[in-house]
Amino acid sequence: MRWAYAGAIFGIAIAVLGQGKEVVNYWDIGYVEANPDGEQQRQVIGVNGKWPPPALHATINDTLMIEVRNSLDKPTTLHTHGIYQNGSNYMDGPAMVTQCGIPAGANMTYRMAISQTGTYWIHSHYSAQYVDGIRAPVILHSDKEAHRYDEELVVTLEDWYHDQAAGLLQEFLSWKNPGGAEPVPNGALINGVGGKQTARLAFEAGKTYRLRIINMSALATFHFSIEGHQMRVVEVDGVDTEAAEVGNVRLAAAQRTSVLVTAHNSTSNNYVFHADMDTDMFDRIPAGLNYNSTGLVEYSSNASVWKGGATDWSAFEDIGLVPHAKEEALGFDVSYTLDVHFNQYTDALNHGTFNNITYVAPLVPTMFTALSTGADAHLREVYGPQTNAHIVEHLQEVQLVVNNFDAGSHPFHLHGHHFQMVERGPAPYDATYNPQPRSAPMRRDTVIIPSMEYVILRFRADNPGTWLFHCHIEWHIEGGLNMVVVEAPDVMQQRLHVPQQLYDHCASAGIATSGNAAGRQGLDLQGLPTGPFPYPLGWTRKARAALAGCVVAALLGISAIVWQGWRGRRRYKRVGEETAVD
Repeated sequence: MRWAYAGAIFGIAIAVLGQGKEVVNYWDIGYVEANPDGEQQRQVIGVNGKWPPPALHATINDTLMIEVRNSLDKPTTLHTHGIYQNGSNYMDGPAMVTQCGIPAGANMTYRMAISQTGTYWIHSHYSAQYVDGIRAPVILHSDKEAHRYDEELVVTLEDWYHDQAAGLLQEFLSWKNPGGAEPVPNGALINGVGGKQTARLAFEAGKTYRLRIINMSALATFHFSIEGHQMRVVEVDGVDTEAAEVGNVRLAAAQRTSVLVTAHNSTSNNYVFHADMDTDMFDRIPAGLNYNSTGLVEYSSNASVWKGGATDWSAFEDIGLVPHAKEEALGFDVSYTLDVHFNQYTDALNHGTFNNITYVAPLVPTMFTALSTGADAHLREVYGPQTNAHIVEHLQEVQLVVNNFDAGSHPFHLHGHHFQMVERGPAPYDATYNPQPRSAPMRRDTVIIPSMEYVILRFRADNPGTWLFHCHIEWHIEGGLNMVVVEAPDVMQQRLHVPQQLYDHCASAGIATSGNAAGRQGLDLQGLPTGPFPYPLGWTRKARAALAGCVVAALLGISAIVWQGWRGRRRYKRVGEETAVD
C-alpha cells in the first residue's frame, strides 16, 4: 500500500512536470514613435509603449498566453506564425477567417499549448498592420536540443518603410497601378536597427553559436552570410535538420533558419555579416536605397575588421535538407492544383489569384461558418465563391500542386501545418507524372516558389480547423492571393469550443457568427459581395457598344472635317470670282 501510494505521488509529479508552466505576457498594443534607421521619425505600432515589441519565449509543454489590450483606434489581431494551434483554431488570428478583429479599446487572451520547438514569430493578421511594426520573434525551446551549442542569438531581418502601411496599401491597390508594382522599402533593419547604425553580434572565442534568423519582412527576400566563417543549417521553420554546411542562406518573407557558427579562437579581428535584400523582388530600385545591409560579428571592440575573400553565393536548396526527426513520405488521397496569376480585374485593380479567384473576405468568419452549418459545412458553396475554400476530410493525405505563372517569386505559407516538400520543377506541372518523394522529405511551413516553377506539397489533415494558405508578401495578401483549407468540419463541430470573448468581439462589430458566408441558411448567399472578376475574353455587350460609339464618333468627326473643308473651298472660290470681276 505504501509503495502504491508513493508510486501514485511519483506519477502525479511526472505528469505535473510534463505539463510545463504558464508563460504569461501582457501586450498593450498601441502607437509609438520610432526612427530605427535614423532617417525618419514615424508612427509605428508597438507594445507597452515601446518599439520593437519584445520577443516571446516558451518551452515545449508550456502554455503560452498573451493578454492583449488593443489601444489602437482600429481593430487588430495576432497570429503566431507556424504554431499548429491543434484544438485551438480560434487562436490562429487571421481576421475574418478564425476571428473578428479585437475592437479598439477591447481585450483578448491568446492561449496556446506549446507542442513544438524551434524558431517562429508573431505578427498582426489584420490588414497590413505588421508593416507598421507589430511583429516579434517567438522562440520555443526544447528540453533536449537536436544539436549542441554554447549560446544562441536571435537575428531579425525586416524591410522598412518610412510611410504608413495604410497609405502604401492604397497606392498599391489603385487603378493608377495597373501592373501591381509593390511598394519598395526605404531600407532594411537588422535586429531593429538600420541606416548608419550597426547591428552587432557578440562572439567569444571558441564558442559555438546558434543564430536564429527570422525574416519578418513585408516584401523582401534576404541572403544572409558571414565573412570568414562557416555556417551549418540545423533548422528551418521549426523543423530540426541534419547539419548542412552552406555559404549563405536565403530567407523569403516569413521564413526562419537556424545556423550553427563556431567562433574563431583568435579575437584579433571582427567580421562583417551580410543581410542583402534580393532586388529581383523590386519593380524599381530607388536612388539611395542601400539593399546590401551589413552588421558586425564582434570579438573585441578594439579589433580591426577582417578583409577577406568573397562570399559563397552557391544556391541554398531547402528541399535537399534532411529532417532530424524523419517522417514517412505521404501519398495523397486528394490533390488540388493552384495556378498563381496576377491580372487586372473588373474593379480596375491588379489582384493575385489562385485559379483566377481573388480572395474577398466573407461576411461571417469562415471558422464560424464551419462550426454552425451542420452537414452543409462540407459544401464548398457555403463559404462563398471568393473565399476559395477547399474542403478536406479528417486524416486525408492532401496534395497541393502550386504553379507560379507570375513574373516574380512568392513565399507561400500554410497555417496549422508543416508540409512535406515533394518536388520542384518548371511550371506547369504535368499531372501524368507521379513523383517519387524522398523517403523522409523535408518539412517546413513557408516555401518560396520562383517564377514559372511549380512545387508539390503534401500534409496530413490531422488538425481540424480553417487554415489559410497564402502568399506571405503582405501586399499580395491584401491583393487577394489567399485560399482557405476547411479541414474536417464535422470534427471541428465536435471538438472546438470557442471562447465567449470571440463571439463578443464579433457582436460589437455587428458581424454574424453563424450561418453561411452571407450569414444566411443553406446556400442562400444573398447580400454577399461578389467579384471582382477577370475581364471576359472576346467582345462583351459593353465592349461592342463602346466600339460602336467610337466608330460613330470617328465618322462624325471625319464628316465635320469634310464639311468644313467643302465650305472653306466654296468661300475661297467665291472670293476668287469676286476679285476677278473687280
